[in-house]
Amino acid sequence: MPDNATEVTAAGIARLAGVGRAAVSNWRRRHADFPQPVGGTAASPSFALADVEQWLRDQGKLAEVPLRERVWQEVAGHPAGAAQALVHTGCALLLVRDRPTAWLELTAASDERMADALPHAVDHVLTARLGPDTPSGTPGPGRSTPPGTVRTPRTADSTAPGSTAPGFTASGSTAPGSTAPGSTAPGSTAPGPAVVQPANPPAAPGVHRARAVHTPTAQALLPSVPLLRAAAQLAAGIGAGQTFEFLLGRHLDANPRQFTLTPPHLAELMADLAEPPKDAGRPAPDRPLRSVLDPAAGTGALLRAVAGPTALYAQEADAGLAALTALRLALGADGTRSSPPSPGADGTHSSPPSLAVRTGDTLRADAFARLATDTVLCHPPFNDRNWGHDELAYDPRWEYGFPARVESELAWVQHALARLRDGGTAVLLMPPAAASRRSGRRIRADLLRRGALRAVIALPAGAAPPYGIPLHLWVLRRPTPGVRPGPDLLLADTAGLAATAGEAGGKAAGGGRDRLDWPVVRAAVLDAWRDRAGLPGVSRVVPVVELLDDDVDLAPARYLPRPTPGGDACGLGEVRERLAETLRLTTRLTPPPATPAVPAHRPRTTVGELARSGALSLHTGNAAPGGQGPVLTEHDVLTGADPARTPFTGPEAQGEAPGAAPDDPVVLEPGDVVVPVLGGGTVVRVVGEREAGAALGRNLQLLRPDPAALDPWFLAGFLRGTANNRQASSYASTAARLDARRLHLPRMPLAEQRRYGERFRELAAFEEALRTAERLGGVLVQGMYDGLTDGTVTPA
Repeated sequence: MPDNATEVTAAGIARLAGVGRAAVSNWRRRHADFPQPVGGTAASPSFALADVEQWLRDQGKLAEVPLRERVWQEVAGHPAGAAQALVHTGCALLLVRDRPTAWLELTAASDERMADALPHAVDHVLTARLGPDTPSGTPGPGRSTPPGTVRTPRTADSTAPGSTAPGFTASGSTAPGSTAPGSTAPGSTAPGPAVVQPANPPAAPGVHRARAVHTPTAQALLPSVPLLRAAAQLAAGIGAGQTFEFLLGRHLDANPRQFTLTPPHLAELMADLAEPPKDAGRPAPDRPLRSVLDPAAGTGALLRAVAGPTALYAQEADAGLAALTALRLALGADGTRSSPPSPGADGTHSSPPSLAVRTGDTLRADAFARLATDTVLCHPPFNDRNWGHDELAYDPRWEYGFPARVESELAWVQHALARLRDGGTAVLLMPPAAASRRSGRRIRADLLRRGALRAVIALPAGAAPPYGIPLHLWVLRRPTPGVRPGPDLLLADTAGLAATAGEAGGKAAGGGRDRLDWPVVRAAVLDAWRDRAGLPGVSRVVPVVELLDDDVDLAPARYLPRPTPGGDACGLGEVRERLAETLRLTTRLTPPPATPAVPAHRPRTTVGELARSGALSLHTGNAAPGGQGPVLTEHDVLTGADPARTPFTGPEAQGEAPGAAPDDPVVLEPGDVVVPVLGGGTVVRVVGEREAGAALGRNLQLLRPDPAALDPWFLAGFLRGTANNRQASSYASTAARLDARRLHLPRMPLAEQRRYGERFRELAAFEEALRTAERLGGVLVQGMYDGLTDGTVTPA
């Protein structure tokens, strides 16, 4: 085997062949010619990908490896690691997109000659998009600084003799899109200078002024050449940006504990709060654009959510993640909000935004100490005791007070304000404790007095990690000298919206990350923010003087009690009528008395045998909520809830957008039978018109019967048998796991199947009526308790 051959684990082999990992273990035991491990450990061996593919073909278990799967396996098995392979791939994809002719010339050569020539070509496109790879960060000859920087007075310790100060061009003029003293940033309405004092010396220890992506050497690129060729082939079909999104998404999904992600819907909401668009689409060509900074960039989700920026700035402490984020933003996946806008009739908005991504600890070593941007978006690390409390005691960023050691989030708040121009807006995701801890009350009070804090918005639990707590959004605005600060604060609480939407759609109250109705939450938040008006049970504009007590507690729940379930007395009356109607329906659907019978001994078969004969097909769910369409989740199946209301349409429904998600979604069709993988229960769901078009979520198995051979309700009914589930479940771990292939079915003519299926359908309708009655009864009981205790309902 070649030294740099791609390796694949047992899980990767299972994905290639479309089987479970247990099947791969069986092949290793039963087939002496199965490829031997070439690496890994005894518990998790790895195999040569080429040998595995050949063995699968010889055994008839693999007709053709999908190109995207081959590319991912080469990334995952790269000898330098998946992260480094992604960096090499991103560099090559940038070259493919920006200089396609040069790429074609390179690919005509051998692997060795291609690897020798790649560094120069890659450095050219990286320099054009991300700037020069110089350690000092000083613009090279003839190069201007990125737009959005601010000129500040030169000091003795900021610039070496004969050098160019950061924030100046070589000629001493400000760069296009930057803000000069006494002027106003593009799109702003605030008068006066936009000068920001540097928070750290320009050469602060630990900050890297060079770009985040360094040009790889020919020696490092040589093992990646086959991968780069395959990635370019994939990009020819779906685009360079989508190819990188697919590979990066797979990498993030394979390492969920290494990264704290910002969900796409939340990122879009934060971007819209910073500058709400006129409509849900892209900004109009004549709208002022802006520069945006994310000082804790992570994977770049927040910056990708910004529509039509002029400049993007990002800083990330992890060097490897910063490189991936820089390439992700540079490639700008097709169709995302941060893609370069199409040129208008007059040619405006035709160029992509300038991009600067740096590596370093933002609080200790700020890479953009002289920057004044229009917008700051930030998802900072929470509960960080090692944020630099001892070293940064006299930092000029603490205009509102020196944060306590336990108040790292308030340090990030003040850092964001320090990097804004006058009148600029910052939106930060915050833990709820930051609004209430006594150690931060003086800083919160000063933020209110000076009008810097404009809104605190409580999100439902499940909006972002950690998913178990309802996080907050803080909207801040840098005060403008000479302008009177705002006299009030907008407080909003959307936790009640999740429960209300759940009840309206037949979902369990309480939300959860799989159950959030983001369109409802987004609409309520933006309406409250844009109109700055109180909405009953959702938002309230509170005068600052009412908040400046001993605690300065800004938790919205304190000022916005959750509305009573069912509403007022009239609403409770409507709930009672619906409950009464549902109980009458339940009575009508009650099954007739059971007729005793001698247990029948019928010939039986298994789901696995039916799948091999073509009577049904088996599929495994892979979709996660938060994508482009609804997802039927395990929670939905267990509780009888409906998926979201917007179905998959267009290419995604046919699986024609391989870059849109780590895997093509399995789209539900009427008559499909869905079974949870975990739990060991007896829950089965037949897909109807309400669920059709949604994607199949994780931890779910789908059985798609041939209507000419199997009745779906007959199939679902017999799969729900308790004994059937017990014999098909494994109990090797703390949770039972169901293997659908082992479930038994009796052999019956289709007419007899339909007779059983009709009875099973009636039982399902009875079960749904009972579930609805239980939910309405709970709403009525709790609403009566609340009404009697708060005086809105009399006991008579």
